[in-house]
Amino acid sequence: MVTLDAVGLFRTASPEARRTLSERGRARTFSAGEVLMRQGEDADVMHVILSGRVRVERSAAAGSAPVVLADLGANDVVGEMGVLDGGPRTATVTALEETHTLELHRTLLTVVLVQYPDIAADLLRTLSLRLRSTNELVDALARGGTYRQ
Repeated sequence: MVTLDAVGLFRTASPEARRTLSERGRARTFSAGEVLMRQGEDADVMHVILSGRVRVERSAAAGSAPVVLADLGANDVVGEMGVLDGGPRTATVTALEETHTLELHRTLLTVVLVQYPDIAADLLRTLSLRLRSTNELVDALARGGTYRQ
């Protein structure tokens, strides 16, 4: 069974909550170059990265190069925003190398958030950090500079 003890999003969650997610999540493997999720698609799952690395990119105007929002690795999560707000994917996520994830469906997350509300605070903290990072990226690009995570 997969353990979520080292995943920042779930670190303060109860052992029972982490065990429930581990048991009910779906193990997935993505090859280098394979897309986990595509900008604009429906968002019904998020992924906990167990090993490997992914790149998060957002397409801008037609014909321009996508903007790299983040490179994420083991113990990071991706796809949480769309799962929570029900909106379409805001970015495309591609495996940079063979990547193993635990896929968590929206229904499972909803049940776990109701049963274990302590996860909600960690999820809000994660979303806040992502928003701050995006704001810094926008500021850097507006100044004509480059952005480094």
